[in-house]
Amino acid sequence: MLVLNAVASMDQLAPVKRDMAKVIGFVDFNGGHRYADFIPGTDKVAEYGIAALIAGSLAAKAGLFKVLLAGILALKKLIVVAVVGVSAYLRKLFRRKPADVVAKP
Repeated sequence: MLVLNAVASMDQLAPVKRDMAKVIGFVDFNGGHRYADFIPGTDKVAEYGIAALIAGSLAAKAGLFKVLLAGILALKKLIVVAVVGVSAYLRKLFRRKPADVVAKP
C-alpha cells in the first residue's frame, strides 16, 4: 500500500491537482509486490471481504460502538457489586477459624 499526501496552501491547490498525475506516474512497486503479480492459489487473501468492511463502517456511522460502550459503562456498577459479593463469599468460605475457639468434647 502506498499513501501520497500533497502539502500546500489553498492558493496552490489547482497546480497540485493538475500535477498529481505526474507524481503518480513516478510510482513503481518492486517486482512481486504489484497487483499483477498476485497468484490466486499461493498468495494470502484477507479473510474478510468488502461486505465486512462496509458493514463495519456502517456500524461505526450508526453509532453502534458508542451504544455498546455506553452499555458497558452502565453495567460497571453491577459488575463492581458482583465482584465484591463474590469476594466476600469466598473470604467467608475459606476463612480460618480463630485459634481461641476450641471444640469442646
